[in-house]
Amino acid sequence: MDAIEILKQLKNKGVRFTPQRQAILEFLLETKSHPTADEIYHHVKAKFPGVSLGTIYNTLNMLKEHGHLLELSYGDMSSRFDGNPINHYHIVCSTCGKVADLHRTLIDLDQEVMEESGFQILGHRMEFYGICPDCTKSMH
Repeated sequence: MDAIEILKQLKNKGVRFTPQRQAILEFLLETKSHPTADEIYHHVKAKFPGVSLGTIYNTLNMLKEHGHLLELSYGDMSSRFDGNPINHYHIVCSTCGKVADLHRTLIDLDQEVMEESGFQILGHRMEFYGICPDCTKSMH
């Protein structure tokens, strides 16, 4: 789904969209870097010097609530945001913290886990940890 479709959907739900909010959405859809709110802020601030960090967080929360992005939280580390809201797997570099998508079919464990645990499963998240090619090169 592109920015225009998402904007139309949100407008139909009564969500007001400023140029700053549109810039945040477009950046999330363009980038593969899984940026932090701070990185998004610096990117948008280059185009809109008056934008506040509060606007970034409010927009990210709104997009998350409406199912247009994934928030990947890492405890003490800052959350990272993914403009692809469809569940998929990630690989995290233990050295530099880079997060990359892993393109493969989801493992269908939800039903099995539900039967085994009695929990009502809402979804699952799986991540792999390792050292990215750039960090591996710099080690040798």
